Amino acid sequence: MKSLKTKLAFAVMMLALSIVTVYATVENTTTTNNDDEQGIVFVKGNWDSIIKKAKAENKVIFFDAYTTWCGPCKLLQKNVFTREDVAKVFNKEFINVKFDMESGEGLMLAKKYPVEGYPTLFFIAPDGSVVKEVIGYQKPETLLKIAKQIKVPNQVSENSK
Repeated sequence: MKSLKTKLAFAVMMLALSIVTVYATVENTTTTNNDDEQGIVFVKGNWDSIIKKAKAENKVIFFDAYTTWCGPCKLLQKNVFTREDVAKVFNKEFINVKFDMESGEGLMLAKKYPVEGYPTLFFIAPDGSVVKEVIGYQKPETLLKIAKQIKVPNQVSENSK
């Protein structure tokens, strides 16, 4: 009888662990705000999961390609990405991500999306193609104007290829 109870307890524990693992890896993405909980919400996750999310939601990816030493990158983060008017548009219309292009997955993304200067702001279609690339610091009004011009490209169906 003790053996059956031990096996049952082990099975319940494994089931609970499996459920926790599934919830922890769903979409393999999380979201993060700026330190003050205002502004653009940036999704964290690997590039493949971000592409899947963009496809599922039929949204363009706003990709902030930055480096830790870049002054204009820091100014964007502090003065533009935290603005309520900017956040309202970007959080509604885009999947927002940022990668340090000199570390982690940013190194691979730098090969796929070459950067000529920092910051570079990419608008990436759900299929991974670049819709628009903007180099350098952008004033909030300019960034909003650009964002409002971005549309999800028409999806080409498999039958029409």
